Amino acid sequence: MYATPLHFDRDLDLSNAGRGVWLVKVPKYIASRWEKAPGNLEVGKLKISKNPGHKAQVSLNISESVMCLKEPGEENIPRDYRLDVSLVTRQALGVFSHFTPNSNADSIVPESEKLCLEGKIVQKLDCRPYADSCYMKLKLESIKKASLPVRQVKQLDRIVQNYKPVSDHKHNIEYEERKKSEGKKARDDKEVVLEMLFAAFEKHQYYNIKDLVKKTRQPIVYLKEILKEVCNYNLKNPHKNMWELKPEYRHYKEAEQNSTPTVAQATSSD
Repeated sequence: MYATPLHFDRDLDLSNAGRGVWLVKVPKYIASRWEKAPGNLEVGKLKISKNPGHKAQVSLNISESVMCLKEPGEENIPRDYRLDVSLVTRQALGVFSHFTPNSNADSIVPESEKLCLEGKIVQKLDCRPYADSCYMKLKLESIKKASLPVRQVKQLDRIVQNYKPVSDHKHNIEYEERKKSEGKKARDDKEVVLEMLFAAFEKHQYYNIKDLVKKTRQPIVYLKEILKEVCNYNLKNPHKNMWELKPEYRHYKEAEQNSTPTVAQATSSD
């Protein structure tokens, strides 16, 4: 069963479910020409040659009208191709379509849209050009275009009046704005930092490094040096990667009132 994400209760037309469909892979330059063609234009012809005891030979001939649909300076494309056929045995692939009798521009998927299963893919075909002079010339031009550098140095023969160099790069501007919003993290005296740490650990027993940086507003390298003196770093669960005071520095008010102190774990809500 198939349904669109917006309408799960829509019926699916399965009248063509038993029809076999070909899945054809064509080069990009053919697809781009076909996209330019009007809807009523013949884009090509298929020829199927069957020989007893041999696999069917399939060929494609691009129509002359499509060959003429090229941009100025664009190379000609080959006209004749062979199609290598392979069976689809280990996959279940299908082709679906939708038809909207009365489309509404304001609706992404109109309610009146009809969904149809057009058929099951039974064969895959790879469209391959013949190695003639036209194809070789096309590939040579594509290789030349791919080898051209994206940026090139050009010598100016006159002064460009409207050229303005970039005074600052985007990442530098973002860094300065972030620095202003967070404030400059300057090193305070060690005693001041210790007072902030002890005050924080009176509220919670465990902190991660990000929370301590926010509370003390100290550089992380400098803060870790102080933490190693007065704190232990937990490497095991349930408080992995979190800091707590060493036993000789611990003093919790709740511990004086209750025989079993309950100390909450730090969060990053502050």
